[in-house]
Amino acid sequence: MLQAWHITVLALMAFYLCGQVHFAAGLECYVCSNQTGNTEKCLNTIKTCESFENVCGTEIRWGSQPYFSEGALKQYYVSKRCMTKEQCQSKRRRYMQLYCTHIWYEDWACNECCQGDRCNYFVISGATERRSSLLTLLGTLAGAWLLLRRVSTP
Repeated sequence: MLQAWHITVLALMAFYLCGQVHFAAGLECYVCSNQTGNTEKCLNTIKTCESFENVCGTEIRWGSQPYFSEGALKQYYVSKRCMTKEQCQSKRRRYMQLYCTHIWYEDWACNECCQGDRCNYFVISGATERRSSLLTLLGTLAGAWLLLRRVSTP
């Protein structure tokens, strides 16, 4: 027969062990495939990712379907899904260096990765290079300099 202090020790051990178990819910990402914009399905379909998938990925493409071809009617295609960080970074490196040109008359594709539940709600595929930010900054500074020069000249 168990004594009261045995039961107390067992209860404390059980309580401690239950506190060590983490019941974490998986990452949630928006998911869609080859949608003609970031609307409807891309904003309404949510998936709980597998335990090994730790980022949400978004791919935006400009071109013709099913295969990119010159001269065909071009439009945006958006795909979103759960991915591993390694998969997403690999795809991002490949796309951003080779294909993410944003030139309207060429077919192109860009990829973005983010961490956090439903972080891929928006499609952000703008100024991915520091060069464009630097040009904007330099242009702003030059404009301010010219304005100050005009104001100070009688």
